[in-house]
Amino acid sequence: MATFNRPESRPSGRGPVTSDQAPSGRTHEGAPGYARDARSELFLLAVTNMVGENTFYEAAGGRDARFRGLVHQVAVEDPQWLTGMVRWLRKEGNMRSAALVAALEGAKARVDAGAHGHSRQMVDAALMRADEPGEALAYWTSHFGRAIPKPVKRGIADAVPRVYNERTLLKYDTDSRGFRFGDVLELVHPPPALGAPWMGELFKYAIDRRHRPDAPIPERLDVLVRNAELRDRAGADPMALMDAEELRKAGMTWETALSLAGDRVDKARLWEALIPSMVYMALLRNLRNFDRAGVSDAVAEQVADTLADPVRVKRSRQLPMRFLSAFRAAPSLRWGQALEKALQASLANVPRLEGSTLVLVDRSVSMRAPLSARSDLNRADAAAVFGAALAMRCADADLVEFGTGSRQVRLEPGAALLRVTERFGDMGGTDTAAAVRSHFRGHDRVVIVTDEQAWGGYRGEEPTRQVPESVPVYTWNLAGYEHGHGPSGEGNRHVFGGLSDAAFRMIPLIEAGRTANWPWESR
Repeated sequence: MATFNRPESRPSGRGPVTSDQAPSGRTHEGAPGYARDARSELFLLAVTNMVGENTFYEAAGGRDARFRGLVHQVAVEDPQWLTGMVRWLRKEGNMRSAALVAALEGAKARVDAGAHGHSRQMVDAALMRADEPGEALAYWTSHFGRAIPKPVKRGIADAVPRVYNERTLLKYDTDSRGFRFGDVLELVHPPPALGAPWMGELFKYAIDRRHRPDAPIPERLDVLVRNAELRDRAGADPMALMDAEELRKAGMTWETALSLAGDRVDKARLWEALIPSMVYMALLRNLRNFDRAGVSDAVAEQVADTLADPVRVKRSRQLPMRFLSAFRAAPSLRWGQALEKALQASLANVPRLEGSTLVLVDRSVSMRAPLSARSDLNRADAAAVFGAALAMRCADADLVEFGTGSRQVRLEPGAALLRVTERFGDMGGTDTAAAVRSHFRGHDRVVIVTDEQAWGGYRGEEPTRQVPESVPVYTWNLAGYEHGHGPSGEGNRHVFGGLSDAAFRMIPLIEAGRTANWPWESR
């Protein structure tokens, strides 16, 4: 009889991302590849997919087609699951384009299949910012024509009262948009929110000004009235823009204020007037401009306090890499401590793990492709942030970077995460199996942060098989390619994914022998 009651026996949990338990394909670098079920493949692709962007191994067209195909399949088979993913993707995942495309393609698949229900909720779940109803209509009409099904219209109409107000009209209802607020309102006919009598007048004015730019502003719309008056005053005297309270009451965006002022005012004073009403993301992205303009240290301290506030960090839903990008872009050192605190706060889901942990960070060539055409960061940067953050919170960790070769990355107590990420280099190919084999020393668990495109090598080794089956191996997928480098979902082999820290909380659940559900499902 086989012996199961051994000292190393431990409860085995289950993860949501499941795959074939034997190789069924090849990675892009030729190693044995493991295909996932449709939901798992879609999830890993959705949480990493910058729609319309090339990746190292996939062109944008092919990647987006694969995404659409998976959405169509899951939308018909499991629309409730897809709706949950879209809502989570847009909120906690903070992936705007992927959520929007998933919702609209899902609705299209259900309409084509003659399926009823869920489409309206799916579309509503993807829209959280005032420019997104127009984005949804632009996507639908450019891909599927001018006929818009009722569920799509109703989903957009459900979102409009939640996101349209005077301030968002000032920011997003501009001539640069193909679908203006008035166009959206005329197409989907949303009712004004209950308890908001001003909203009916706002809707009417948005339509009026779409057809007549000089349409008079209703007196009840106080922010719009103040904004128009301030613009008039600033045209004659730009010093009118130096009153922080007036800027706030007028809903004046920093972009508009800078445009109105031109070179007629002191930039430092203008920024100091704008800063109190700027949202978190705008502050984070303008640190370089604050330094260049010469914003005072006293005001800079106020900005730093805002950036470091854990409550504001959580509410902003910034991806952790944003703080690394801001740190690299800012020329002065006065933001460093605040950005370190903000980065740590953005990684609140990273658990403290007892025992010993081997953390391997993929720094191969394929990981160095930019996350998007507008980003100065890449997947290697994301891997360094997540891998180092996890290692620094473990009771005992070995942090290793790998590619063609591998080497240990130095960690010391009290080190700043932003500084630790600077210790990573470029490591060539993707010999994951060799890295695992070289550095595994009886650890309690192994975590690999990678795009999973392992090199086949001369023996075609599978990376997770370099570790005894009794030891959990967690793969953190940062690219969403079709085939992974090992099995997942059963035993001690699990795959997570994404560019946020959300899925880290699955590790303690799995190690406690419980089922780790999808991030949006109740636990």
